[in-house]
Amino acid sequence: MSDERPRREIRTFGRRDGRPLSKRQQHLVDDLLPRLAIPDSDEDLTAEILFGGPRPLWLEIGFGGGEHLIRTARANPDIGLIGAEPFIDGVAKALTGVDDHSLMNVRIHSDDIRQILPRIRPGSLDRVFILFPDPWPKRRQQKRRLIQPSFLDELAQAMAPGAKLRFATDVKSYADEALWRILQHGAFNWHAECADDWRLDPPDHEPTRYQLKQLGDCKPVWLEFTRRAN
Repeated sequence: MSDERPRREIRTFGRRDGRPLSKRQQHLVDDLLPRLAIPDSDEDLTAEILFGGPRPLWLEIGFGGGEHLIRTARANPDIGLIGAEPFIDGVAKALTGVDDHSLMNVRIHSDDIRQILPRIRPGSLDRVFILFPDPWPKRRQQKRRLIQPSFLDELAQAMAPGAKLRFATDVKSYADEALWRILQHGAFNWHAECADDWRLDPPDHEPTRYQLKQLGDCKPVWLEFTRRAN
């Protein structure tokens, strides 16, 4: 008999349950979410599979309450936007925004992004947002942070050459670690030329509810990267 045991997956987020959903939110989770969910199949995920035809494909990882996701989808109706979020109350809020604005360019994965990232056809993503991910601030928890070499391997494979990655955090240790890990990985170029490039909100940024709460230990740090050509 083999002594090998299944590896326990490292979670990059806390508990998934939140406050009870409203009657409308529960209806949207039951009725709308299945229509927007990423299909469960062996097919590569492409714009054609997800949205019925070719279009730029963007991804937001950990969209929280969906504020940035919804505003970005509304401002860019010609793109296809995938949102991944494991917290059901955040998913319900995003579904409310999709329903209120009759958005047709959003698809939602209501779980860990690492479940579907390997399925995205290589070179398909044109833009990626990772905005204020769970910082796991205690030293013993930091191995749970999303920005890890294996995650960056999969992300780099899914992104097209020249695709943009935006990472933001308001926790200094995470900003330092993420910048170091992403630059060490080798697949991304960082384009900051002066302090304002990482201190100031990007002109096209849509503030999130978490960002406005100012819960971190520093002002938001904005790290903008471009996927290198192979």
